[in-house]
Amino acid sequence: LMAAVLAEGKTIIENAAQEPEVQDLANLLNSMGAKVKGAGGAKITIEGVKSLGGSNYTVMPDRIEAGTFLIAAAITRSSLTITSVIPEHLNAVIQKLRDAGCKITIDNQQITINPILLKGVDMTTQPFPGFPTDLQAPFMALMSTAEGTSIITEKIYENRMQHVSELQRMGASIRIQGNTAVIEGIPELSAAPVLGGDLRSTAAMVLASLAAKGTSKIEGLNHLDRGYEGLEEKLNKVGANIIRYKL
Repeated sequence: LMAAVLAEGKTIIENAAQEPEVQDLANLLNSMGAKVKGAGGAKITIEGVKSLGGSNYTVMPDRIEAGTFLIAAAITRSSLTITSVIPEHLNAVIQKLRDAGCKITIDNQQITINPILLKGVDMTTQPFPGFPTDLQAPFMALMSTAEGTSIITEKIYENRMQHVSELQRMGASIRIQGNTAVIEGIPELSAAPVLGGDLRSTAAMVLASLAAKGTSKIEGLNHLDRGYEGLEEKLNKVGANIIRYKL
């Protein structure tokens, strides 16, 4: 998309990703003088221009970070209000949290979550507007503590179950069948030294540790920092006890 903006002639991208971030990028490029049409749909058309100009633009809120905080509240059975979000970008996540037993209220760009008695629910990752694959690992951590059985199926990326073995170290009851995980919820996770193998699995380890009994040590923060800015600082502001050690 960015290459096509300055390429000569017309470029057509078919089977394009429809995530909000693609739409946001197109809006930014258009504000700089690009000619992009169709972003947010499966077909994007770009008329190349000779140059781009400056622009003042506000980037959209990070829906995955917002979803991570909603799941953090749910896994710790805590009430939490998140502001400056676009709730429509999280419809699938909000619905699954409601299905699991969370009370969620929405007021413009504000979401308030109140977990009650959490029960297991099934979930399959899908392209937007479905449940995002980037929240699959955190949601699995949550389901590890929910009552009953849940089934999580990953249909976007292969080998995105690296967090399962680490959750098992914390006592989670999870069985893997190909790209599907079957989770039997347990009353409480136990602290353990764990390693995040990628960005979202490391986030899942942080959330699981918030709910686990005892003190956990998490490695793999280089992955975490790729997608979250000051995650521990934000969580500490709402009651978490996280200390980052600089090696």
